[in-house]
Amino acid sequence: MERKLGLNATQRLALIKNQASALLWHGKIETTEARAKEIASYVSKIITLAVNTYTDTVEEEVVTKDAKGKDVKKTLVKDGLKKLNARRKIMALVNDLQEVKGFKETKADFKKRTADIKYPLIEKIFDEYAPKYAARKEEKGQGGGYTRIYKLGLRRGDAAQKALIELVD
Repeated sequence: MERKLGLNATQRLALIKNQASALLWHGKIETTEARAKEIASYVSKIITLAVNTYTDTVEEEVVTKDAKGKDVKKTLVKDGLKKLNARRKIMALVNDLQEVKGFKETKADFKKRTADIKYPLIEKIFDEYAPKYAARKEEKGQGGGYTRIYKLGLRRGDAAQKALIELVD
């Protein structure tokens, strides 16, 4: 059963997409209980897709020429077909958030740290969450259950039930 959340279809999808992206980026967000329940199922599908495909990689030997004209062999690690398909699906399901410069971080350090990362949220899903939840799946013998919802009480003004949704460690 899909909750309407008082919005039309395009607004509802945009809201869920934005809040799911914020949850995956920050690890927890505060919202209403109805929105939190919708986001939980949405995020669960994204993480499950990443967990099932994050190990699908292909190594490829490439011969290039260096500055002196000598042949140099490099090993490139690329996504396999399943991981590439999952990556594209996840890119359609979330808004990619960009990395933020740290408080005392210099501009040069920030550029150096983020030089190789084109889609930070997608990389975070595949590099951090997928291995963590795959290990959790092996350990506990169950998939899913990636989010936790805490009720926080009523919101002032409209008395909507507030909730904190977070990713489980």
